[in-house]
Amino acid sequence: MTEPTPSGPTSAEPTPSAHTRPPFATTPRGPIEPTGEPATVPPARWDAIVADLADRGVAGTPELVSAHAVTWNNGALGCPSPGVSYTQALVDGLRVVVSVDGTTYDYRFGTSDTPKLCTR
Repeated sequence: MTEPTPSGPTSAEPTPSAHTRPPFATTPRGPIEPTGEPATVPPARWDAIVADLADRGVAGTPELVSAHAVTWNNGALGCPSPGVSYTQALVDGLRVVVSVDGTTYDYRFGTSDTPKLCTR
């Protein structure tokens, strides 16, 4: 003769809780794809990109690949560095992608004309 099986959960089985949260969602690391509205690059920002490339020893003339007006989620400008704290506020800025001799460079601007090269 077999014993009857219980109709409800046993003490060994977890019971669903009303306070259970969904798993924490993360975004993949690396640069974001172009978003926002296409934009023109102001001369001061273009000059800053050219100067930054020269400071990095990049020879050649940069060619514009894309430029988009972007509202960044924080001061990391969409390209955070591990262990660095950033202003937690929306930042209106610009993402400019240029190419020099087949190598692509992804620059970010916030409210200033100082570029940030996103290297990931």
